[in-house]
Parts: sequence; structure tokens; C-alpha cells
Amino acid sequence: MENNNVPKHLYFYSVGLSYKKADAEVRGQFSLDAVAKTRLLEQAKNEGIESLIVTSTCNRTEIYGFAEHPFQLIKLICDNSNGSVDAFQKVGFVYKNQEAINHLFRVGTGLDSQILGDFEIISQIKTSFIHSKSLGLANAFMERLINAVIQASKRIKTETEISSGATSVSFASVQYILKNVEDISNKNILLFGTGKIGRNTCENLVKHTKNEHITLINRTKDKAEKLAGKLNLIVKDYSELHLELQKADVVVVATGAQNPTVDKAILNLKKPLLILDLSIPKNVNENVEELEGVTLIHMDYLSQLTDETLENRKLHIPAAEAIIEEIKEEFVTWMKGRKFAPTINALKEKLNAIKVSELDFQSKKIADFNEEQAEIISNRIIQKITTHFANHLKDDDTMVDESIEWIEKVFKIKAS
Repeated sequence: MENNNVPKHLYFYSVGLSYKKADAEVRGQFSLDAVAKTRLLEQAKNEGIESLIVTSTCNRTEIYGFAEHPFQLIKLICDNSNGSVDAFQKVGFVYKNQEAINHLFRVGTGLDSQILGDFEIISQIKTSFIHSKSLGLANAFMERLINAVIQASKRIKTETEISSGATSVSFASVQYILKNVEDISNKNILLFGTGKIGRNTCENLVKHTKNEHITLINRTKDKAEKLAGKLNLIVKDYSELHLELQKADVVVVATGAQNPTVDKAILNLKKPLLILDLSIPKNVNENVEELEGVTLIHMDYLSQLTDETLENRKLHIPAAEAIIEEIKEEFVTWMKGRKFAPTINALKEKLNAIKVSELDFQSKKIADFNEEQAEIISNRIIQKITTHFANHLKDDDTMVDESIEWIEKVFKIKAS
């Protein structure tokens, strides 16, 4: 049976790195594909980790979970990626307990996204939780927390305008193309990779450029054909990539490959070429810039592009934060109750044992001892004592772990 009581020597951590301190190259070193995520979770289970989830996107790689020390979680990331502990120490972060909870709320609600109000991360957090739960790595705390973050995300999306307007990496890339490529409707555009960012970029290209010369290439051709069928575009085999690169005026690369798939060796250019690399890790080798006429733009640059839409979104941050605080308060109340309830129950059992012993002693010592009245009075006293302790533990200013330890030490009890 799953044990949902987290031992007191474990702490809830969030460890990882993001666009805030790690550039695209470093994020690429720590990125985890689907196989690596599964391998990480299985390693965690083998190492006795009770509950954790792992997310790895173009902007961040993070673990949320329980451990005695954060290095246990950092090691999991480094063991299953190309990143090193030394590199992590330079750009990584570690949040503990309440700070870790706060961080997860901000990530899941788009407040910590590279582009403010980007809600794509919440679906990835949901998927990560389902993955962990399927392997028995999601306890009651984690399930309640993830559900609270999902609830906050939904409310912020519906009750505020923090995600209003079209702003995302894919939209920013199309804006860049429109501003920097003349006569775009008559240019040859090649989209390589049809993952989520690739699909969104493709839809934006069709919508905003009115271009009928967009070609799709994907390692798995049927995925490209499925997307092309919706948008009436051209699909080419992966084997024709080097030929299509020669024809293109604009190339958008959005693959999930772990190593560069485009470099100067496969470019035989006779005209200028704009390449937008929307991949993490980077999928375009920087040596392409050694070729005359090539302009290479990476997603980190595109994410810095701000416009009125983003400025307008910032006005809704206070409303979003108020929603987070409301839902987080409900979660913390539940969390505190769950944490100290076993101690209060153990205290009540201890006091009841003292009561039984004392009533038995007094009934033999006192003539005409009224056991029924003594039972009623002593039960009320026990209830008042335990209520005082419970109210103390519920107080926002109480250091719950320390107080529980003190109560258990004084009354010589151990919560189950």
C-alpha cells in the first residue's frame, strides 16, 4: 500500500535551471528527452525517492520532489543528461519547502515563463505528473499540489487577460520574418520539424504571410503529412533536406534532436538565407554563420522581443498573483493539517492513556468515586488541551516541524 505520510527528515525541493541564468547552449546540455525522463524516474525509484516529477522544455529542466538533500535530485538530472554538477552549480537553483511550492505555482501559471502568460508549461506539468504517478512516484502531497497549480492556471487564464494577444516564441519568429524579409509571400519557406513549436510556427506562417511556398520536412513523414493536410502545404522526405535547404529563403528549424541537424557542410547556397533555430538543444550549428549571406537567429533572441501585447500582460500580474495566493493558502492549510494531524492524534491517545490510568487509580482510592462524571470532565479537558495544540500548529507564524518535534519529545509520543 502506498505510504502518503512523508517522513520528517525529507524536504520538498525544486531544483533545476531555466532561461533566467542558463543560455540555450547550457539548457541543451541539461535537456531530457522522453527516454531520459523515464530513465531518471526509474533511477529515482531505485534510489528510494518517494515522490517527484520532472519537466524538461526548451526553457527549463526542473525536478520537484522529496529528498533528504537537494544533491540527490541534482544528481538525477546530471546522470541522465549531458550536464555536469559543476555547470549546474553555476546556473542552477534550489528551492526548499514553501519556496519550492511558490516556484511551482509561478511556473505552472505562466508567470515564470520566458514569455509572460505562456500557458504551454501547465500541460507539460500535467503530463509529467501522470508519468510519475504511473510509476508509483506521486504521493498524496504531490497530487494535491499539482491539482492546486492546475486550478490556479485555469482561473488565471479565464479570470485575467495575462495571456491575451498573440505572443509566443512561434509568433515572435513570424513577426521577425515579416519585419526582416521583403516580399515574404513569394519567398520559399522551409519548416524542418513538426513538434509543438513547429506546428504553431507553421500555423502562424500560413496565417500571417499568405505564402503558398511553405515546405515541411520531418523525420517521421506521416506527422508532416498530417499537418500539411490541414494547411494545404508541401511535404518532402527527410532525405531531401539538403536539396530543400538550397531552394529556401527562410528556414525554421524546430526539431527535438539532441545534436545539430543543420551545419555549413550541407549548405550550398547561391542566395541569402535566414535560419531561425527554435530548438533546445540547438539544432543548427553556429558554423553556418561562417557562410556569406547566412543569418542565424535563435529562440532566446526572439523571446526578448517585446511589444505592446507583453506590456499589457504585465498589468494583469497582480490579479494573477492574488489568485495564486488564494489557492496556495488553501493548499498550505491542507498541508499543515495533514502534517500535524498524526501528532495530535498520538497526543490524544497519550492523554487518554494517562486518563484511564488515573481514573483507575482514583476509583480505588476514593469512596463513592463517580467514574461517569470523571470521564466526562477528563474528556473535555483532553479535548481543550489538544485543541490548543492544534490551534498553535495552524498558526501562520508557527514553525510546524519544530513544534511537532517538541510535542513528541515532551509527551514521549511518535506519530504513526
